Amino acid sequence: MPEHPDTESSRPEPAVDGDSAGSDQTGKAAAKTSSNGALLATVMRPLNSLVERFIPSALVFAIVLTFIVAFMALVLTDAGPVQIVEEWGIGLSGLLDFITQMALILFLGYILATTRPVRKLLNRLGSVPKTPMQAYLFVFLVAACASLITWGLGLVVGGLLAREVAYAFRVREVPVHFPMLVASGFAGFVVWHMGYSASGPLTAATPDSFIAEQLGDTIGIGRTIFATWNLIAILVTIVVVALALYLIAPRNDRSVVPLSIDAREAEVSVDDDVVTPADRVDASRIPTLAVGVLLVTYLVIHFATTGGLTLDIVNWSFLALIMLLVRNPFELIALTKNAASNVGEILLQFPLYAGILGIMAGTGLIAVLSEAFITISTPETFGLWSFLSAGLVNFFVPSGGGQIAVQAPILLDAAEALGIDPAVPIMAVAYGDQWTNMIQPFWALPLLAIAGLKMRDILSYTTIVLVASGLVFGATMLLVSL
Repeated sequence: MPEHPDTESSRPEPAVDGDSAGSDQTGKAAAKTSSNGALLATVMRPLNSLVERFIPSALVFAIVLTFIVAFMALVLTDAGPVQIVEEWGIGLSGLLDFITQMALILFLGYILATTRPVRKLLNRLGSVPKTPMQAYLFVFLVAACASLITWGLGLVVGGLLAREVAYAFRVREVPVHFPMLVASGFAGFVVWHMGYSASGPLTAATPDSFIAEQLGDTIGIGRTIFATWNLIAILVTIVVVALALYLIAPRNDRSVVPLSIDAREAEVSVDDDVVTPADRVDASRIPTLAVGVLLVTYLVIHFATTGGLTLDIVNWSFLALIMLLVRNPFELIALTKNAASNVGEILLQFPLYAGILGIMAGTGLIAVLSEAFITISTPETFGLWSFLSAGLVNFFVPSGGGQIAVQAPILLDAAEALGIDPAVPIMAVAYGDQWTNMIQPFWALPLLAIAGLKMRDILSYTTIVLVASGLVFGATMLLVSL
C-alpha cells in the first residue's frame, strides 16, 4: 500500500512568500526576485486563506455542484422539479463506458508505475533537477509533453514524477515544496486538448461522427490540433505557464512544506514460493509475456490500418507494457492488489458528474448558457465568447467528450450563420475544456491520489495557472476569428 504524507495534520499552506529573499540580497537580480515573490504573496494570501477554509473534498464538491445545477435548470429553463430529477436519474448511467475507461487508466497506470523498470526510470528522472526552481519547471514540462501525447499519461506521469523529485530532494536534504511540485504536474494537463488525444478535434475528424453528419464533411486535424496557430499557442502556453510557476514558487524555506515521508510505493512484496505445479505456472515468465506480445501485435495492426488513438487504445498500451515488464503472474497479482485502492473515489464521483450532464443536456441548460454567449458575439469575438462559454460549461461537466457532444452542435450552427470556419468553435470548446480543469477537482483526482494530497493543497497554484493560460487561450481565439 502506498504511504502518503500526513496532509491533514501538517497541511501545506500554499502561500508564496518571498519576504526573506530580500534579506539575503546578493544583487539587483535577487532583490527583484524577492520583490516579485512578496508582491505575489500579497495577492495570493486571501486566495490561500479562502481555499484552506472553505473548499470541501472533491466528493462534497460534486454533490454541492449537483444541487447548484439543478437549481439553475429550475430557474433558467422550463423544466420542473420532476423532469430535473428524471433527467438526473437517466444521466447517472450515461458515462458507464467512460467510467470504466477512466478507472482503467488510473488502475493500469498505477500498476505500470510500480513495475521495476519504470520505478528505475522515474528514479533517474527524479534526480535530473538540481534546484527547487528547476524541479517545479521540470515536472511541469514533462507532464505537459506527456499530456500532449495522451491526457491519461500526463495525469499519471505528473503525480509520479512529483513524488520521485520530492524524494530525491529529501534524500539530498534540500527543501522543496511538495504541493508546488504536484501543482506543477497538474499544470501540464492544461494543454492536453491541444494535443494528439484531443477528443473534440478527433471527433470532428472522424467520418460518420455527429459533427461530420451535421456539417456534411469532416474537419481534418490539419485544421485543428495541427493548425499552425494551435501549435504556436501550445508553445506560448507552456512558456507563459512556466513563467507563472516561476513567479509563484516559494522562495522562503519557512513556507516550504517538503515531503515528510517517502510517499512513493514501497517495493511490492511478491509471494512467489513455488510448491505445486500450478505455482510453477504462476512463477513462469511465459503467460504474461505471451499476452504482452499478443497485445503489441494488435496495436501494430490497429495503427497500421489507420486506427486512431482512443481511450481504449491508451489502456491496452498500458496493459501491453505491464505484461512485457512484469516477471511473472505472481508479480502482476501483487502489483494489482497494491493499485486497487486508488480507483474508489473516482468511481464514486463519475456517476454524479454524469447526472449533472444529464440535467444540463436534458433540460436544455447547456443550450441556454451557450446561446447567452452567442447572442453577444460578432464574427470577430465569436471565438473568444465560445471559449469562455466552454470554460463555464466544463466547470459543471468536466468531460471533454461529453461536452463536445452537447455544446458543439449549438456553436457550429452559430459559426455557420456568422460565416466562421467550423474549426474555430471546435477548438474553442477544446480550449475551454482544458482551461477550467485547473480549478475543477475532478481531473486532479488521479494525480492527487498518487501524491496523497487534497485539491485544496494545490488549488491556489493552479488558479494562477488558470489565469495565465486563459490569457493565451483567449488571445488565440480572438486572433483566429479576425
